Amino acid sequence: MTQDRTQAQEAILLVGGKGTRLRPLTVNTPKPMVPAAGVPFLTHQLARARAAGIEHIVLATSYLAEVFEPYFGDGSSMGLHLEYVTEEEPLGTGGAIRNVASRLGSGPDDPVLIFNGDILTGLDIRSLVSTHTSSGADVSLHLTRVEDPRAFGLVPTDGTGRVTAFLEKPQTPEEIVTDQINAGAYVFRRSVIDSIPAGRPVSVERETFPDLLAAGAHLQGMVDSTYWLDLGTPQAFVRGSADLVLGRAPSPAVPGRCGDSLVLPTATVAPDAKLSGGTVIGADAVVGEGARITGSTVLDGATVDPGAVITDSLIGAGARVGARTVLTGAVIGDGAVVGPDNELRDGIRIWCDATLPAGAVRFSSDQ
Repeated sequence: MTQDRTQAQEAILLVGGKGTRLRPLTVNTPKPMVPAAGVPFLTHQLARARAAGIEHIVLATSYLAEVFEPYFGDGSSMGLHLEYVTEEEPLGTGGAIRNVASRLGSGPDDPVLIFNGDILTGLDIRSLVSTHTSSGADVSLHLTRVEDPRAFGLVPTDGTGRVTAFLEKPQTPEEIVTDQINAGAYVFRRSVIDSIPAGRPVSVERETFPDLLAAGAHLQGMVDSTYWLDLGTPQAFVRGSADLVLGRAPSPAVPGRCGDSLVLPTATVAPDAKLSGGTVIGADAVVGEGARITGSTVLDGATVDPGAVITDSLIGAGARVGARTVLTGAVIGDGAVVGPDNELRDGIRIWCDATLPAGAVRFSSDQ
């Protein structure tokens, strides 16, 4: 395949994670397939890659790998050529990249875009590729700035943007030498991918990048501090979906106009129900009279009974929230039933298919 070497046309998308921190959302569904703003989250990433000129994407799958291809097929409906490679054993980020290398058509010096399947970002993909080619880098990294970098690996750069070190999560104030972190999107020179050891777990963050740096390779950082969110927790996932609906996070794949709420066509919402804050009501879901739903996601086939008040929460597919129940920062698993007159908040999770009786959990007003 011949291509313009100043612009990537191929990408690898890492979608093999188990999404453990997102349970119970990911019990039946791999994390990239959990709906955000009305479509599987992965749809937003594919659409943004296509808008940036990417034509061929290889999905590195592992957990619940069998659900991706039936949904997206060969990608032609999105103007893409999609391929799927499944890891038999988890290989880490670097191992997953190496595992799909045989599916790439790029030459040794061509740029290949690589991104994680759990990051919602407004990254200018073309700009990252342009930075990579103009700097002559072996690997280029999207960096973003965060207020509190203690939970992340730090990536300091020199005056030209060249990466000078990779620092694990800092523990003391003295170790916080930059607010720049690895934002989970990269451009690799194709030959670097082929140099990753095959057939064993490899972490690009802990092994590949530090080893390349030690060997004198050119790693370039590009700071792009547009919208960026790691969707690793249910609270972050709900916020990301709301931000897509509100238009704060850019995506060409939102199935409707940006605004206070997104109601899919086959949903039923009572005329006096109030939806706000980027709320999404999924296909065939039902919202009863007087319900108030703010900044939340109600997945396909779920039911919210009259008078329920739901804030910053996620209601799983086929679940039911009883009348007058109050949810704040809660996650209700697929098929679960929360009876009437309950009050659940502060990150509580109800497992798939569980049943909570009427009035079982209440908080007093002084808590």
